[in-house]
Amino acid sequence: MNVNQLLETVQQQPQLKTIQNLTEATQPQKLHLDGIRTSFTNVFFAAYYQQQKGNHLLIVNDKEAAAYCLNDLQSLLPKKDILFLPDSFRKVGHFEEVDNHNIRLRTEVIKNLIRKQNSGKIIVTYPEALIENVIDQRELQNHTIEIERGKEIDIDFSLEYLVELGFESTDFVYEPGQFSVRGGIVDIFSYGNEKPFRIELFGNDVESIRVFDPISQESEKNIQSISIIPNIQGNFASKQKVSFFDLLPQNSIVWAKDWSLSYGLLQEMDASIAEFSTAVNQLEVTHPLAEHFHSFFSSATTIQQFIQQLHCVELGGKSSFSNAESVAFSIEPQPIFNRNFELLTQRLQQLQSQGYTLTIASENARQHERFIQIFEDVGADIVFHPFVVNLHEGFIHHDLQVAVFTDHQIFERYHKYKLKKGYSKAEAINLKTLLELQPGDFVTHIDHGVGEFSGLQTIDVNGKKQEAVRLIYRDKDILYVGINALYKISKFTGKEGKQPRLNKLGSDAWQRLKRKTKKKVKDIAGDLIQLYAKRKATKGFAFSKDTYLQLELESSFMYEDTPDQAATTEAVKEDMEQGYPMDRLVCGDVGFGKTEIAIRAAFKAVTDGKQVAILVPTTILALQHYKTLQDRLSDFPVEVDYLNRFKSAKEKRETLAQLESGKLDIIVGTHA
Repeated sequence: MNVNQLLETVQQQPQLKTIQNLTEATQPQKLHLDGIRTSFTNVFFAAYYQQQKGNHLLIVNDKEAAAYCLNDLQSLLPKKDILFLPDSFRKVGHFEEVDNHNIRLRTEVIKNLIRKQNSGKIIVTYPEALIENVIDQRELQNHTIEIERGKEIDIDFSLEYLVELGFESTDFVYEPGQFSVRGGIVDIFSYGNEKPFRIELFGNDVESIRVFDPISQESEKNIQSISIIPNIQGNFASKQKVSFFDLLPQNSIVWAKDWSLSYGLLQEMDASIAEFSTAVNQLEVTHPLAEHFHSFFSSATTIQQFIQQLHCVELGGKSSFSNAESVAFSIEPQPIFNRNFELLTQRLQQLQSQGYTLTIASENARQHERFIQIFEDVGADIVFHPFVVNLHEGFIHHDLQVAVFTDHQIFERYHKYKLKKGYSKAEAINLKTLLELQPGDFVTHIDHGVGEFSGLQTIDVNGKKQEAVRLIYRDKDILYVGINALYKISKFTGKEGKQPRLNKLGSDAWQRLKRKTKKKVKDIAGDLIQLYAKRKATKGFAFSKDTYLQLELESSFMYEDTPDQAATTEAVKEDMEQGYPMDRLVCGDVGFGKTEIAIRAAFKAVTDGKQVAILVPTTILALQHYKTLQDRLSDFPVEVDYLNRFKSAKEKRETLAQLESGKLDIIVGTHA
C-alpha cells in the first residue's frame, strides 16, 4: 500500500459518500464527523477533495494546528495549490505590530479568490485570521498598478502613488511594501508576490521586467507584465473593507475543527479588539491602522452567520449545530511507546496478526531503512509499507484495518511545521553588510585590497544613473563599486584595536600580498599532506558497522537532522570504520548540531568496546555536556560520569579507577 492507495481505500467508505450526498444539496447542510481525529482528518479530506474538487475553507483552532494541517495536505496532495491565510500581526492576538510577510500571504489568498474563484482552492486558516476584514474586490482592483513591458508609464506619478498606498522607499528591497529607485532601475516588492520585481526604464518606456532574489539581488527570469498590489490590510476606509467570507465563493464547503471552540475564541477576540480600539482612540496609541481600526474586524456573530449560510463539515468534538447529521468513525491515535522498541514490536506484531496493514510515515526514506535494520536485529518479523510523507500524527483506523505510525512519534522527536518564510534583512548578506557599514569603516575589496567606506553615491554609467559604493584608498584615490559587484566587498577583519594600512590603487602590493599568502597556504598544505600520509600508513582500530542500537539512538534524536548534520555524521562514522587513525574537525555555529554528532560517534565507540573521554574548555561546558549525554543515553546501557563534580581527590581517584577497570564508558571533564 502507498499513500494514493490509502486515499482510494478511504474514497470507498460510506462516510465519504454521505458527505458527497449532503454537500450536493441546494440548501446549506451541516455534518458532524464524530470520532475523527489525528492526521486521519486530513487524509479523509484529501480523499474527498480528489473526487469532488470545489472550494474549501479549513478552520482549525490555532496557528500551529493550521500549520500542521497545511503540511499534511501539502504531502497528501502535492500537486494542488493549498493556500494559508494567517493573521496580519507579528504575534497572534496582539495588534501592536503588523507583519508584512503575513500580509503578503493574506494577499496571495485574496488575489487567488478574486481571479480564480471556481478553480478548486483549498484555504487553511484559524479564528484570529478569519475575523480580520479584507479590502473589497473593486477597491483592490482600483488600487492595483499594472505595468507591462514595452508600454509607457509615468514613473514620477507611479512612485508618488506607491507612497500613498503605504509603500516605503528604501535603498534595497527585501520585504513586501518596499521600493527603491536607482537611476533607470526601479525595484518593487508587491504584497501579491513571493519575490520582488526589477523594472528597467528607458525614459518613461519599460524596457524589461525581471523577478529577482532579494538576498543575492540577482535577476531570475524575465516576465511580460506585473500587477503591483498594495497592503490589503492598510489604512482603507470602513466602506472599502468587507468580511473574508464576502470573497469566498458561494459553493464553498467549510471544514471546521471543533467549531464551538473556534467560536469561543472569536468571542474572546471581540473583547480584545474592543479593548485595543479604546486604547487607540482614547490614549492616542501610535498604530498603522489607527484611523480605521474599528472597521478592521468582523464580529464573532457575523462570522457565525456566514458559517450558517454555507455547507459545514464539523471535525471531532461535540456538534455545534442542532440540525447536523452525525457520521461515526473508529479512529485510535498512535500509541505512545516512549522510544521502547520492545513495546513497538509487540504492538505491531499484534496488529499484524489481526490482519491490519502496517505503514510507517517519514519524510526521509533513509529512516525506513533504519526501521528495517532494527526489526531484523531484534528478530521481529514485521512487514510494513513505507510512506514518504510528512504527517503530523499517526492513527489506527479499525474499520479499514490500517495502522499509520509516524517515525517522530515513535522516537518522541519534535515535529516542526514548515511555513513559507519571508526574507529578512539579516538574510540578505551582501545588503546587510552594506547597510551596517558606516562612513570611515574599513573594507576589503577582493581585487584592490583595503579601503575606506565612504557611503553610497549616484553616478552616471553610459548615460544612466546608477547607485554605487564609494571607497577611498591611499592618496585619496576613489573606487566606485556597482551594486552588482557587492559580493567583492567585505568588512575588514584584523587584530582588534589595530588600524589597517590602506592600499594604493594601481599598485601591485595587494597582489604581492595575495601571492605570498597563497604560498604560505600551499606550504601548510604540503606539510599536512605529509602528516596525513604517515597517519594513513599507521595501523589503527577499525570500528564495526552500525548496530541496531546505533540506529535506534540516531532515530531517537528529537529534531530532524539537517542535510549538513546527516552528511557529517556519516563522514565521521566512515572515518571510524577505517583501519588507520582518525583525525577530523567538525566546525559550525552554535546550535547547528555538533554535540549530537559527537554523541553518536562516542556511542559508536562504546558499543564496540571502547571508552570515551570528552574534554571541553570550561567546567560549565563540561556540566552541560554531561547532562546532555545523560539525557540522550538514558535509555541505553551506557555509564556516563562527570569528572569535575567531585569535592575530594579521593572521589576523583575512585572514578578514574572505574574508568581504568572498564566499568565506565564515557567521562566528561575539562582539559585541566
